[in-house]
Amino acid sequence: MTFTGGIIIAIGGFGPALGIGLIGAKAVEAIGRNPEASGKIMINMLIAMAFAESIAIYALILAF
Repeated sequence: MTFTGGIIIAIGGFGPALGIGLIGAKAVEAIGRNPEASGKIMINMLIAMAFAESIAIYALILAF
């Protein structure tokens, strides 16, 4: 892996990490406000986290 590969991973991992953290925080906040909707919130949270994580995987592929 070259120097540019490291930069790609650093930038490509920062955005998804920030996004996953925000998604998790807002989901926990929403469950705290409305515990009865936790099933729907968890499903949507997991789907959103998977989409955010796929961006990091694309960055990993580009680094190689």
